[in-house]
Amino acid sequence: MTPKGTKPGQVTAMAKEAAHHESSISQSSRYTPPTPKEYYESPKWIPIMMAVFIGLGVVSIILRYVVPAFENTNTPVLIGLVFMLAGLFTATKWR
Repeated sequence: MTPKGTKPGQVTAMAKEAAHHESSISQSSRYTPPTPKEYYESPKWIPIMMAVFIGLGVVSIILRYVVPAFENTNTPVLIGLVFMLAGLFTATKWR
């Protein structure tokens, strides 16, 4: 449908103003730089700490059954489980 008083193909003043307004809006000039590689990589001490925690847990549990002093207590097993859970928690931080 053509506005009243115009011919098909004729641009009205209102259409000119709308076209001018649209062209005056430029594309966004915001730029997001790429994420640094250090963000995606864990420090080298994370897997080392994970292995140490799991190793201490295993050693603690084995000591419960090898050392006669720990014969009547489950404390080394609980300590070993805490160390192993700390190792698993550290493993979740490893990227």
